[in-house]
Amino acid sequence: MKKQQGIKPEDLYELKSVADPQLSPNGTEAVYIQTHIDEKKKDYVSNLFYISLNDKKPIQWTHGEHKTSSPVWSPDGSQIAFVSTRSGKPQIFVLPKIGGEAKQVTDCKHGATTPVWSPCGKKIAFSVKLGKDETILDRVDQDKKEDKEVKPLEIDNMKYKSDAGGFLDMDQFSQIAIVNIETEELEQITAGKDHFQLGSWSPDGKYIAYTADLSKDKDFSFMSDVFLLDLGTKETRKLTEGTGMFYQTSWAPNSQYLAFVGSEREYENATHAKLWMYDLEKDTKTCITSDFDAPVGDFVVGDFLQGVSAPRVQWLEDSQSFYFQVTDHGNTSIYFGNLSGELYPAINDDQYVYGFSLDPKNDKAIVGISSPTEPGDLYYVNLSTGEKERLTEVNEEFLKTRELSIPEAIEFEGADGWKVHGWIMKPVGYEEEKKYPLILEIHGGPHAMYANTYFNEFQILAAEGYAVLFTNPRGSHGYGQKFVDAVRGDYGGNDYRDLMAAVDYSLETFDYIDQDRLGVTGGSYGGFMTNWIVGHTNRFKAAVTQRSISNWISFYGVSDIGYYFTDWQILADLNDIEKLWNHSPLKYVDNVETPLLILHGEKDFRCPVEQAEQLFIALKHREKETKFVRFPESNHELSRSGKPTLRINRLEYIRDWFVKYL
Repeated sequence: MKKQQGIKPEDLYELKSVADPQLSPNGTEAVYIQTHIDEKKKDYVSNLFYISLNDKKPIQWTHGEHKTSSPVWSPDGSQIAFVSTRSGKPQIFVLPKIGGEAKQVTDCKHGATTPVWSPCGKKIAFSVKLGKDETILDRVDQDKKEDKEVKPLEIDNMKYKSDAGGFLDMDQFSQIAIVNIETEELEQITAGKDHFQLGSWSPDGKYIAYTADLSKDKDFSFMSDVFLLDLGTKETRKLTEGTGMFYQTSWAPNSQYLAFVGSEREYENATHAKLWMYDLEKDTKTCITSDFDAPVGDFVVGDFLQGVSAPRVQWLEDSQSFYFQVTDHGNTSIYFGNLSGELYPAINDDQYVYGFSLDPKNDKAIVGISSPTEPGDLYYVNLSTGEKERLTEVNEEFLKTRELSIPEAIEFEGADGWKVHGWIMKPVGYEEEKKYPLILEIHGGPHAMYANTYFNEFQILAAEGYAVLFTNPRGSHGYGQKFVDAVRGDYGGNDYRDLMAAVDYSLETFDYIDQDRLGVTGGSYGGFMTNWIVGHTNRFKAAVTQRSISNWISFYGVSDIGYYFTDWQILADLNDIEKLWNHSPLKYVDNVETPLLILHGEKDFRCPVEQAEQLFIALKHREKETKFVRFPESNHELSRSGKPTLRINRLEYIRDWFVKYL
């Protein structure tokens, strides 16, 4: 097929996402989740797929217009448990590998998630939410009509809302339960007014590992500890000291060692996540990556893949060696480690490894990999040699009809002589001797990382004839603990200088860029920085600020994280109004001469819409060139997992604003 054009906003309806690969216990077959957008339904649909490593032909195992997630093989490989919304709320189903109908094994009032098999294969542990006076026996009442009566919302806690969850039911808590899939008998194993997060079941069947914050004052607690529940005695053992944030437990096959990820929060939310190991026999805890200057896990920011979750540590059958994920210098990699202290990259190419499932009998794994020109597919990888074989090609036929821009890596000198890493993309259909406008993209977080992965928005802008510049300024993960911590207390300082240095470097290095046609955009922290930039320089001819921050003083009280985020990031609270105001873009609104498009979700509780309202009114009052677009029913995740039609609308607004002014 002839390539007609680059990526367009409406192409979201054509592109598919594959994620959460799970290799079978015998290592010869796998299941995974494939997601697409149903254009008629205008919603996401995800289903369970199967692939044999013998014939390598994907087979769809579930169908319908629902959402499927969290597939897990039974220990003997005869069944797969998964979560589905086919009955309304998410519930756990079990599907025999030989075929037949999936059996629903939970019918919990508020749904059930995160299935974990018992080693015997007869039980499944799961997570469930229970409200006041509710028990694990409460079922979904299909006949009960929802209470539409408007009631007051009583609030006693500062943590009363969340961006993803909206206003929280303060009497509802996450608990852990077990279902016997043969008898359907239910057992609740945690209780009380705390949230318990299910981890993993020990291979010997004796323990369930979970995490919880049992501190009394939840408003000022940002910790999570690892616990072991002895299923025989019902006694619990606390493995961490209540001083850090720990999660993602994973057992060695011999049940002696428990791996988990987390930190002591030495730099608050800028602290590198580390790999820890607990020895049950010796009752000792060791940080495996204490001298390793990169975070364990996935800190990549993207806008396409669906259903991705950072994989846990995965063990080889010797119970001494393991593999885990690391974010480093624009890539996520799989690292090998062992209890003797060895650590080295197993695969460390220029790519985004967004999931993997290991065969514990050897060093082979099913791996989810994305690159700048490949949205994401599954590969069978030999982690010892790096040899890989592609298993899926979910977007290949469609992408044959589209031309993609290939990013070129750059490194330049930022503020104080620090090295800063990034990429630049030529416009689709690039011609020598022509001059092109440039758009600077700024990621959120700020403790996240642009990576060698497919970014839909960037490809759309490149298809429209723009060069696209995206970098990882200080504050980004992947470049060392000192680098990620450097932004705290300095928003709009050296991070701003890093970004301006990126533009200067690009203008000096790439003669196809038109210095008189520069644009800038970003979301969340990137929106803050877009606002900051247009208040401090007039070199950009157009700007789009998304889900942004304009006023740290009001942000302190309206964001779901505001009262502690400003302490951590600006290093100021309401006792230091002057510092909060000095770091607020709203202070500099008189300086703005750049036409500014303001995009914001109505239900964004992370960066509430009042931040956009203040900025818009201040600009309009001063007769500045601006437009304000509000997206209904949309939270902070609009660009990544929002309503499909609104995701497309957002991309069109960004494109059209730059077309108008550049």
